[in-house]
Amino acid sequence: MRALRYATAALMAGLSSQAATAACYVVYGPDQEVIYRSMEPPVDLSRPLHETLPRVAPGGTLIFSLDSQGCELAINKLPQQ
Repeated sequence: MRALRYATAALMAGLSSQAATAACYVVYGPDQEVIYRSMEPPVDLSRPLHETLPRVAPGGTLIFSLDSQGCELAINKLPQQ
């Protein structure tokens, strides 16, 4: 039973570390146009997305990806703050 707990803890740590190392961030506007694409997050990810994303992209959707394919060419059509 103890081994199962350690295995579960290790799996959860591995999964959470993958989410923290996303290779590409893409923001789609309300019209589904790509308005941001970069290897750098467009918002402070230490805060909840429902608090930060509407400030920089009202009506936008943020997608995280572990694949950096296509992310080399950055796009930034976000309004300057």
